[in-house]
Amino acid sequence: MIPLSVEEVRAIAPGELEGSGELTGFEIDSRRVGPGDLFVAIRGGREFVGEARQRGAATLVPEDEHAAMAAIGRALRKRSTARFVGITGSTGKTSTKDILAALCAPVVRTVASEKSYNAELGVPLTLGRLERDTEVCLVELAMRGFGQIAELCEIARPDVGVITAVGPVHLELVGSVDGVARSKAELVAALPEGGIAVVPRSADLDRHLRDDIEIRRVGPVDVELRDDGADVAFGGGRIRFPLTSRHQAQNALTALTAYDALGLPLDRLAESAAAVQLSPWRGEELALAGGGFVVNDAYNANPTSMEAALRHLAERGAGRRRLAILGGMAELGEHAERHHREIAELAAELEIEVVAVGELASAYAAAAWVPDAATALVAARDLVRPGDAVLVKASRSVALEGIAPDLANLPA
Repeated sequence: MIPLSVEEVRAIAPGELEGSGELTGFEIDSRRVGPGDLFVAIRGGREFVGEARQRGAATLVPEDEHAAMAAIGRALRKRSTARFVGITGSTGKTSTKDILAALCAPVVRTVASEKSYNAELGVPLTLGRLERDTEVCLVELAMRGFGQIAELCEIARPDVGVITAVGPVHLELVGSVDGVARSKAELVAALPEGGIAVVPRSADLDRHLRDDIEIRRVGPVDVELRDDGADVAFGGGRIRFPLTSRHQAQNALTALTAYDALGLPLDRLAESAAAVQLSPWRGEELALAGGGFVVNDAYNANPTSMEAALRHLAERGAGRRRLAILGGMAELGEHAERHHREIAELAAELEIEVVAVGELASAYAAAAWVPDAATALVAARDLVRPGDAVLVKASRSVALEGIAPDLANLPA
């Protein structure tokens, strides 16, 4: 971390602060701290203050948790000379961040959000990993309603803004896809003079963009999908990524566009693209007995990502029996039943059998319905046969991530 003194923290983040000297690390998990670190006690963290002190860390029990985290994040951002990239989107923001980080790391000193650290706590924690020599910082930005991205941008102050996609997510909070577009466009509104926005071609989004900065639009990806990767067209050639789905290839194209917007050298792309590794549960493909496979895409789900995952299963699993274990899609409000019904119709059109999991998923009207993840696992063990192509996908609250690894251990 770019060093801060305990006294500087005391001045910007009121609360119970114990410690002295210079701080070179910043955590909210007491298990990760050591000498020179600052442990900020968030939520139930007060009970771990003693443990953090024993590990040699300074400790802060803030008066206002989010305000304290934001203040520390702002102080660190102010001291950094890096270029900052803010990344948001209805789908694909974490994968795009992962891909862009892999592209940047070989050529510039890069910091990127861990996992999905992308909200009021995660953004300051990402800034807490900045060093004096950091050249590029990739900050993932979540959206749960109007104004949240603007608030996160006020902390991170991005120079480049990336919107991966605009689709029907969080509708119970923002009302419509236009509301989603307005919320995502807060990232573009926050860019400084001379900033660059990397955005999808979207009529919903276009009406909310600025006309005083450079806008780079990302069209549909031109990709050749193979069993061992995706050859993505970019810059007059093709770049091989270890990705097997069209929607992840689309994320790769967005990352390539953002990389180019940073002005980084194009001659190292083939090497760095080969090292891409996505965060867990985002399209991980595991081998099944009999030459089959299971796709673990259980981190989250919305109508756009669900459609993409089903189409990938149909394409990748051509010639095999195809089975989708699908949980509900959360935060769709009054639109939930319609979107679940449309996903069920798409699965039928693609000749994919569906096991529906949970209360929301009852709207899929699938032949097989189970109430929760535990019974879904039992059903999957009974239904999956050697050689099958299987997808596991749901909103995070359904907790289906353990099903794919279990199936992958099935005997031949």
